[in-house]
Amino acid sequence: MDTIRLPEHPIFDTVAAAAAEVGVDAYVIGGFVRDLVLKRPSKDIDVVCVGNGIELAERVSQKLPHKPKVSVFKHFGTAMLRSGEWEVEFVGARKESYQEHSRKPEVETGTLEDDLKRRDFTINALGISLNEGTYGQLIDRFDGLKDMKRKLIRTPLEPGITFSDDPLRMMRAIRFASQLNFDIDPETFDAIIDNKERIKIVSQERITDELNKIVLSPVPSYGFKLLFASGLLQLIFPKMAELQGVETIKGNSHKDNFYHTLQVLDNVAEVSDDLWLRWSAIMHDIAKPDTKRYHEKVGWTFHGHEERGARMVPKLFKDLKLPLNEHMKFVQKLVRLHLRPIALVKDTVTDSAIRRLLFETGDDIDALMKLCRADITSKNDNKVKRYLQNFDKVEKRLIEVEESDKLRNFQPVITGEIIMATFDLKPSKTVGVLKEALTEAILEGTVKNEFDEAFAFLLKKGEELGLRQINSPNN
Repeated sequence: MDTIRLPEHPIFDTVAAAAAEVGVDAYVIGGFVRDLVLKRPSKDIDVVCVGNGIELAERVSQKLPHKPKVSVFKHFGTAMLRSGEWEVEFVGARKESYQEHSRKPEVETGTLEDDLKRRDFTINALGISLNEGTYGQLIDRFDGLKDMKRKLIRTPLEPGITFSDDPLRMMRAIRFASQLNFDIDPETFDAIIDNKERIKIVSQERITDELNKIVLSPVPSYGFKLLFASGLLQLIFPKMAELQGVETIKGNSHKDNFYHTLQVLDNVAEVSDDLWLRWSAIMHDIAKPDTKRYHEKVGWTFHGHEERGARMVPKLFKDLKLPLNEHMKFVQKLVRLHLRPIALVKDTVTDSAIRRLLFETGDDIDALMKLCRADITSKNDNKVKRYLQNFDKVEKRLIEVEESDKLRNFQPVITGEIIMATFDLKPSKTVGVLKEALTEAILEGTVKNEFDEAFAFLLKKGEELGLRQINSPNN
């Protein structure tokens, strides 16, 4: 019997002592044990006892120095407390049975064997004894340790039953494969394909939670390829699945936009852990199927896919139950602007074009440039090198113009309030016209964003519109 050395932390001895006092057997189970074997950091401990988990939690709290508060979830029969940075959840061993149209199980008291059987995968069905005489011993009834060495995701029971009972486990199988770079056992993967339609009974929030973990994987494309091959992607994110495929007319083919998108996503993942920058990579070409056209002279085009894609982002976020806040607006902005920097590589590009990009992008310019660099996915190494060198030039110009004009998040020094006061106007289209004209003049470089020069321009523009100055700016 294998023995595992638990981390140096008093919580384990405390739980062991409390379990002995209460008269129950206790075990550390699941993800914490898996991560301990894989040498991955984890501070979330699941303790299963053959008895009353809530009673055990309360006894552990009494024995800890600071008597931490025990949060009890009676409906689930679980309790949780914190010990420093560690979060410990307690539950009594149980067995579960499922109804066909629900993923909420009927739960009853069970043995340790029952509890291990209900786990999703063999690598999560490992336990470590906290009991006298067997303390530190590994409980491995389903060869989870062997599967870890083989880098394999496999279910403890027949996989069709496991996934039909709780369809979210199909997403979790792919998520673990993606996070850990494991294979999915062929029989287990076939069961995902067979049960994929069952994902429809799972809430979108829970699906998206797993999806985000796949997006944040070290090489996220692996998870998305598994989602696509299983048929799950077509059900949970059909617009992304539609990117797949190549059409050929008269010998002219376009690239497969699905696999291109995955390469862009992986490229972004190499340089950033930002979830929303990674979502920008996923969405950047999302409108290509809707904008695809074939022309005899120029071949395949996707004109306006960046603008169409930006307009699609809010609905896609809403459907996926992603937040409709500044994160959505960030993704929308990057989708809209992702082609702009490539247009600035020519030596003839004006400072005005650079100013406009800085003005529209604001503090997100660095993120945009990461996305644009990631978007270079040609198999021609020389072409990639040339494009990246062009981006170096663009970034140099951006820095130069930014340093001289300070245009990140710039606002004209003449505000709408000043315009209204100067000409004694109420909020109206005329105020917007004057403000727009002033902004354009500053971006074109014909007027400096300094008060006197900008105010003189405002008076001149007002005069052209038949307005006269009523108040001085100091009034």
